[in-house]
Amino acid sequence: MGDAKRRKEQGAPESKRIVSWLPLTTTQSEDFVRVSTQGAWIGIGLLVFGWLTVRLIGPSFGWWQLAG
Repeated sequence: MGDAKRRKEQGAPESKRIVSWLPLTTTQSEDFVRVSTQGAWIGIGLLVFGWLTVRLIGPSFGWWQLAG
């Protein structure tokens, strides 16, 4: 019997809970880590863009002058 057919007959494997009393599965925890990491990188990118705007782009277009 082929491997794909054997998996189909067995059904999809169930995700196991991290702790028996906590209703979170290992799949959910992996998804949380993936989403939070992606969100952190987006935040870092926005922070760099904001810093560049305040420090370089704004003064070069004459929007404001840096105190100095």
